[in-house]
Amino acid sequence: MSEYPFLKLGTRQSPLAMVQAEETRRRLCEAHGWPEEAVELVPVVASGDKVLDRPLAEIGGKALWTKELDAWLAEGNIDASVHSLKDVETIRPDVFTLHAILPRADKRDRLIGAASIAELKEGAVVGTSAPRRAAQLLNQRPDCSVVMFRGNVATRLGKLDAGEADATFLAAAGLERLGQNDIGAPLEAEEWLPAPSQGAIAVECRDDDKRTQELLAPLDHAPSRAEVMAERALLLALGGNCHSPIAVLCTHHVGQLTMRAAIFSADGAERVEESATFAAGDQNAPKALGTALLDKATPAIRAVFDDAS
Repeated sequence: MSEYPFLKLGTRQSPLAMVQAEETRRRLCEAHGWPEEAVELVPVVASGDKVLDRPLAEIGGKALWTKELDAWLAEGNIDASVHSLKDVETIRPDVFTLHAILPRADKRDRLIGAASIAELKEGAVVGTSAPRRAAQLLNQRPDCSVVMFRGNVATRLGKLDAGEADATFLAAAGLERLGQNDIGAPLEAEEWLPAPSQGAIAVECRDDDKRTQELLAPLDHAPSRAEVMAERALLLALGGNCHSPIAVLCTHHVGQLTMRAAIFSADGAERVEESATFAAGDQNAPKALGTALLDKATPAIRAVFDDAS
């Protein structure tokens, strides 16, 4: 390796995605003693960023965040892709590997427009495109109504300022990374369960690219990897899709994981929850928890899960 760049990192072109790619570059350069120019950021406009007037589930699901980067990675135009892991499909092509999970940031949501869910005004209109947020809101506050909000942080805040809704939700980690963590009120994760993999940045490369894997290895944070891989194992067991309201809080402590998970009917009227504690790296325990959730699920809940029958 004698000429820059040593690595090309692909990323979505949204402001938050670019900040996450810059964090990944900084960590790589610190790990290897490189100057910044040793890692090139290669931005792409993802399909999911082009269509903002319809729910993601109607236009192709999470693959719309990854397909352009996947093509570039498969063709060798980039060495690795930087993703918000919560936006990455549960089942990935075998030719790729999620080789580094950066230290996970704040898992919580922030509520913009009120100090808490309880303090939303009666009959409040809340903007979100996330089935988890919508169902969890309606479960706690059935008097509220939901309208679709999609777009980056600035777009959603602009819609709120324009009066299209009384409140909305944003991920605390994203706001923190953008230097906007003074916006809104954090919702405690024990009371308002986060999305699977929320707050986690993943770096993906080709499964046969040993050079890139070796360079990425110092970035991998074992406790964060244990949490998110358990959450993804739960998703796989549930057969969830972009219509499925799934909320989960997984915490790592001294080699053990504690997981609380809840699934909902689309309208939030019905909810079931399960929890488990198991060894980090145990992929069977979250799968068993997913099975237990589906066993308890009502027909209205099972209707929004692919493999529930």
